[in-house]
Amino acid sequence: MAFNPSPKVAEARDLAKKYGKTKVIIFMIDDDKATIEYASFGRDRPMCADAQKIAAVAYDAILNHLSR
Repeated sequence: MAFNPSPKVAEARDLAKKYGKTKVIIFMIDDDKATIEYASFGRDRPMCADAQKIAAVAYDAILNHLSR
């Protein structure tokens, strides 16, 4: 797995270690700025790719829900 130095990914990585999980996705919503973003982490390259795919689908679903 390639190391990602992003602080947001580091938070996801720390949560994975803390709770013994193989994948972690964090969604961050700022109502004041009307923004949403996410960080995903997977223990190895395939799990990282899976976490990113899941996060992207969930992100799209959240955007669709918020735009109603």
